[in-house]
Amino acid sequence: MYLERIKLEQLRNAEKKYQMLIQRRNELNELAKMVREERDLLVKRKRELMDEMNKYKELRNKAVEEMKKHKELRNQLQKKAKELIEERRKGKKVIIKSLPLRVEEVKADLQMLEYKQETTPLTKEEEDKIIEEIRKKREEYERLKRELEKQKQIEVELSEKEKTIDDLFKKANEEHEKVLKYYQESQKYHEKFVQLFNEVAALINEIRKKHEEYMKIKGEADAVHKKVVEMRSKIISIREENRRKREEARKMIEEQNIRALRELYSEEKIEKFTEEALKALKKGGKISLIG
Repeated sequence: MYLERIKLEQLRNAEKKYQMLIQRRNELNELAKMVREERDLLVKRKRELMDEMNKYKELRNKAVEEMKKHKELRNQLQKKAKELIEERRKGKKVIIKSLPLRVEEVKADLQMLEYKQETTPLTKEEEDKIIEEIRKKREEYERLKRELEKQKQIEVELSEKEKTIDDLFKKANEEHEKVLKYYQESQKYHEKFVQLFNEVAALINEIRKKHEEYMKIKGEADAVHKKVVEMRSKIISIREENRRKREEARKMIEEQNIRALRELYSEEKIEKFTEEALKALKKGGKISLIG
């Protein structure tokens, strides 16, 4: 009986500890679930921020591409304007400001010589001389006239270049304004991208911590679960042992009863019982079935 009480007490303690372990395991699993859900929410938020970050990255890159395109166009316009300025400078070098006056002077000299030839009595020698002077003066006049025409053409071209240069610089300034516009846009998108990048970096760090916390709690829950399994096995073992002991005790009692019955109904016992019964009857007594 003493041993049975010990076994029962041992079983009750084991079952009590088993329930405590189950409760602790469930608490740890619930806590691990909560931490895992917090981690998963952070992961979801990180994905959302990553999507937003990639959107601003794309906007920034598009703005940078537009800026580069307008910058290239601005530089081309400025280069062309500078080339025209150089051409204009070279063209101005060949212009002789006094050329129109020189043409008029030669023309007047020619007219004076022709007038002199027509109105002044001349000797043959003097007339030949003035004819030669008139020929040379006319050649000079024609040459200067051609130069003046060429110079006028150059001046027209220079005037057109001046207008073209102004137009080119005007367009270059317009392109420069666009360069500044897209640069400011790219900076705005880049600042937003950096802000989101830092938020994502902070979230990744927080996710790592949450995951480590989850793994730690899950590890503790698994360790407790292992103890639960061990305790369940122990309880089953104790119960099996108790059942076996009870079975052995039951069999022992049955065997004792069988032996007792056999002893009760042996021939010697029956003869002794019969003699005692007869004696009792002779004396007028009662017969008892219990020997």
